[in-house]
Amino acid sequence: MLDPVFVLTLCLLLAVLFGHAAWGKLTARQDFAAVLAAYDLAPAALNGVLSVALPVGEALISAGLLVHSLRPYAGAAAAVLFVVYGTAIAVNLGRGRRDLDCGCAGPGERRPIAGWMVWRNGVLALASALVALGGTDRPLVIADALTVLGAVTGFALLYLALDRLLTGALQSPGVER
Repeated sequence: MLDPVFVLTLCLLLAVLFGHAAWGKLTARQDFAAVLAAYDLAPAALNGVLSVALPVGEALISAGLLVHSLRPYAGAAAAVLFVVYGTAIAVNLGRGRRDLDCGCAGPGERRPIAGWMVWRNGVLALASALVALGGTDRPLVIADALTVLGAVTGFALLYLALDRLLTGALQSPGVER
């Protein structure tokens, strides 16, 4: 079993990630429906339903990660969703369709799909699976709260920096994706 500080850190990071993703997709539902249509993986008639169902699912996962008794289920659902998203990107990269918007940045931030996004989703699926496995029942102390706060802040900033660095480097002229 994992240390509860590690599990709680992953839960908070994933909850913020899914909450942000859900908000961006729900506030720009038409844009997200267009992204889904461009991926060309589901029947066109389902894109409207999926443009609501996916962000609602992300919001439920985000909330579930914050409730101790729901974490195993939310972690498993998150892992599945990351695998689905990574597979959708990989399929379209395999089709040579590198100009598609990944759909992960929210409205107004178009990001073309890239191989590193498949790896990112794989790492996030693994982190979600670890949450599903859970941690020990050791009681948390004040030092643990400070550790979680510092880790969440540090990893969130690292995630944002790597995301911007990789996205910016791949959108520069003359750089292969």
